Amino acid sequence: MKVTTTVLPGVVIIEPDIFGDERGFFLESFSEQRYRDEAGITRKFVQDNHSRSSHGVLRGLHFQRTRPQGKLVRVSIGEVFDVAVDINPGSPTFKQWFGVTLSASNHLQFYVPPGYAHAFLVLSESADFQYKCTDYYVPEDQVGIVWNDPDIDIDWPIQAPLLSDKDRNEQTLAQYLTSLGADRK
Repeated sequence: MKVTTTVLPGVVIIEPDIFGDERGFFLESFSEQRYRDEAGITRKFVQDNHSRSSHGVLRGLHFQRTRPQGKLVRVSIGEVFDVAVDINPGSPTFKQWFGVTLSASNHLQFYVPPGYAHAFLVLSESADFQYKCTDYYVPEDQVGIVWNDPDIDIDWPIQAPLLSDKDRNEQTLAQYLTSLGADRK
């Protein structure tokens, strides 16, 4: 397995070892010991999720306010552009983002630790997106930042994504921090 660090602390790209031939392939999508020792992922995963979305769908930027979730994400069918955003005002990488293309053909995984906002945009006709979480989903704790917040300025590969009403009407990061009384940088 190959682990690539990113500009965001704790956010890593994982390229699993793939064993394949004309019959297909095999890969280990998670091993607690290997992912701890080789990728530095020490948190326990407590929930697995699977979503399917059509071309152009953007989900996010989501996070949980008081029960932040780390996410180990991958795509089993199709292709997405996956993004993590540092939303911690005390961090040296505050408001910075990192994106990676995950697909069924490249088999990459993306680990987004607790404390980051997360989103993905479907690039293929459809995509099956699977992720492990380090805490349970708590609907009343979920918060979002609008996908096109100019202070974050994510370079999305599609300029007019399909959004839920909730995602379309999310607040900016500045509005969120103001609601908390946090200082903005």
